[in-house]
Amino acid sequence: MRPASTLVPRSAGLSERLPAALADLHGPEIGEVTVPLHVAWSGMRAFDVGDPAQRLMLYHLVLAEGQRDDIEGMLARPYLVDMWHKLRTMIGPHRRRLWEARFPELKVGNQ
Repeated sequence: MRPASTLVPRSAGLSERLPAALADLHGPEIGEVTVPLHVAWSGMRAFDVGDPAQRLMLYHLVLAEGQRDDIEGMLARPYLVDMWHKLRTMIGPHRRRLWEARFPELKVGNQ
């Protein structure tokens, strides 16, 4: 067992997962998205992006567990911007600060 001081935080590498620009988000705005096992290893894996509740669950999962390719390929800029006020409370402070620092347009009050 490694001492806690040598453990790599789960948040390590998060900034590398973020897209270079929100314009790089080219996920679908209609239809169904099936997430890979590394994003959702149990439970629901297929989401209808036309259903607001399912879309919110999908975006939360992808932001929490997805790699850059997942984020860019499964999330759509208009939906991310529109739902950010909800998503920002679901993803934790470290991830929220990273996203809002890279994309100031996401900061609540800038929309």
